[in-house]
Amino acid sequence: MSYALFGPAGMSDDAKKACKASLQMPKFLSEYGLDCFEYQCGRGVTIGEESARALGLMATRCGIKMSLHSPYYINLSAASGEKIEKNLMYITKSAQACDFMGGDRVVVHCGGLSGQSRGDALKNTLINLEAALKELESMGLSHVRLCVETMGKINVLGDEDEVLEICRHDERLLPCIDFGHLNSRTQGGMSREGDFLRMLGKMEDALGAERARAFHGHFSKIEYSKGGEVRHLTFEDEVYGPDFDPLGRLLAERGYTPRIICESAGTQSRDALIMKNIYMKYLHHKEEN
Repeated sequence: MSYALFGPAGMSDDAKKACKASLQMPKFLSEYGLDCFEYQCGRGVTIGEESARALGLMATRCGIKMSLHSPYYINLSAASGEKIEKNLMYITKSAQACDFMGGDRVVVHCGGLSGQSRGDALKNTLINLEAALKELESMGLSHVRLCVETMGKINVLGDEDEVLEICRHDERLLPCIDFGHLNSRTQGGMSREGDFLRMLGKMEDALGAERARAFHGHFSKIEYSKGGEVRHLTFEDEVYGPDFDPLGRLLAERGYTPRIICESAGTQSRDALIMKNIYMKYLHHKEEN
C-alpha cells in the first residue's frame, strides 16, 4: 500500500546543527521519522555529479525519496529567444542533477508576467514547457517529472487554475500545489476543509484520479498582504495559517499519496513530522474502521 510522504525543503535549523553537509541529511531524516527531501537549487544548480550521486546513494540506503527545486529565476512565460534558451538550460541542468540524486521530481516556477496579459504568459509557458519536455526526452530524462508550482504573489503566473491548465497538457507534468501560496494569494481562501476538498476535486477533474492523488505538495504557514505572499512562518503561527489538520484528514480518508514538502522558516523538519503524525493518525483511524 502506498502512503503520503513527508519531508523538508532544504536543511532545517536543527539539521544544520546535526549535519556537516547535505550528504548526511538522508540519515538525519530517516532517524527523524521522515520520508523525503527536496534539495534546494533556488539560486542555481551548483552541486556536481559526484556529490549528487553520493547524496542519491545515501538517500536510497536510508529510504528517502528525493526531489529538487529548480532556480527561482526561471521564467517560463518569457517570449524572447535568449531567455527561453537560458530557461531550458536551467531546467535540464536541474533535471540532470535530480537524476544523479536518484530523484524523479523537479519543482519549477512559471515566472512573472513581464508586461504580458495572463493569457499570453500562459501560452508562452505551454510552448516553453513543451520544448523542455522534448529536451529531457532527448537526454533520457523523461522519467523526471516537472512539477509546476502554484505561486503566492498575485502578480505572477501560477494560480490554481493556471497550474492545472498547464499540467493538463502533458502527463509528464505534475502540479506542485503550495497550499500556503494559495492561501496567501486568496487572502485566506485556502484554509478550511471545504477549500482543500474543492482543490482536490479540481485536480481530479483536470488530471484524472491517478495523477491527482500522486501530486507534489508544499505546505507552510505564510504571512500575506494585499499582494499575496510576504514571508514564510513556522507552525507556531496562529494568525495566518493554513492549518494542516483538515487537509491531512482528507488525504488519509481519500487515499491520496502525495509528497508533501514543508517550507517552514527554519523548522521545516519538525513541522514536516507534525504533518506526518497528523496524517498517520487519520490513516490509522480509517484502517481501524
